[in-house]
Amino acid sequence: MNILITGGASGLGLAITELLAKETTNKVYFTYYKSKQIATELELKYTNCNSIQCNFSKKTDIQQLLDQLKTFDIDVLINNAYAGDVTPTYFHKLDTEDLVDDISKNIVPVVEITQAAIKMFRKKKFGKIITILSAYLTNNPPIGLAKYVAGKAYLEKLTKVWATENIRFNITSNTVSPSFMLTNLNDAVDERIVEQMIDQHPLKKILSVEEAAQSVQFLVQASQHINGIDLLMNAGSNLK
Repeated sequence: MNILITGGASGLGLAITELLAKETTNKVYFTYYKSKQIATELELKYTNCNSIQCNFSKKTDIQQLLDQLKTFDIDVLINNAYAGDVTPTYFHKLDTEDLVDDISKNIVPVVEITQAAIKMFRKKKFGKIITILSAYLTNNPPIGLAKYVAGKAYLEKLTKVWATENIRFNITSNTVSPSFMLTNLNDAVDERIVEQMIDQHPLKKILSVEEAAQSVQFLVQASQHINGIDLLMNAGSNLK
């Protein structure tokens, strides 16, 4: 399969890229912004990998990616990239400009890329859209992450629209919602907090990016009868 992974050179994206690239019949395209060295290493390690530098904060970079997308003939789109940080801030302290900026960096690019992919998928009568959400959408959201959770919630509803509108064209839309993972997005979290999370976790360990990547791989390989579902990865500690 021809696969595009956004944000595929760090954190969960890197784990997804490596796992899918190990299958030599896959042609894996992945975007990155700052992780140029890792992107180069991936291309050297896997001859079926191609990197695209793309800053989701720049409209010109997004347009270049959209222009390139036409030549990739992708079968699978994995919406994984997240631009910015998840520094805790109470909702009432958020600046409106921060919210608008987050939408422009983390919602609009996903919309534009997915629209382009769906148009391609409809022509070929096949396609898979896999979007990374968050277990934070389940029941009570964590305090201080209003901007991050709201963005993921918006995407959650869009993924249902994609699933409903496009299944007659043999196009599926599914999601993966991982619980807390140690990645560059949250590497500032105090070690004592992480230890407390591990101690309170039913499995006595937090989710790894490799485990989350396996769920993405499952959806890549899954039947088209699997459509509109969310794979919630939180060990059943907080059910919908």
